[in-house]
Amino acid sequence: QVHLAESGGGLVHPGDSLRLSCAASGRASSGLAMGWYRQAPGKGREFVAATSGNGNGIFYGESVKDRFTISRDYAKDTVHLQMDSLGPEDTAVYYCVAGPVPGTYNYWGQGRQVTVSS
Repeated sequence: QVHLAESGGGLVHPGDSLRLSCAASGRASSGLAMGWYRQAPGKGREFVAATSGNGNGIFYGESVKDRFTISRDYAKDTVHLQMDSLGPEDTAVYYCVAGPVPGTYNYWGQGRQVTVSS
């Protein structure tokens, strides 16, 4: 079993930056693909960004690829999401995910609220 502990998020103004972090723990946490999804009010879940388990791949959703940066500390099984130039459209609950390969996620965190409002 893998446990994902998220941190960060909160309320910011348009144009601000915010950082989310997620630490994986458990017997099977090493070498997993890790990333983020989000879900805005009244909408379905949207892929945000992900890293492969071997460090060879980084992937972004179209709506964030020029503003968000995902990074990974493989030694600590931790993934970070740096979010810049935030806008109201980024308001959502952000979920950390992990799984054997990018696109297949067996584990989900509890979610962190990000609200962008003036």
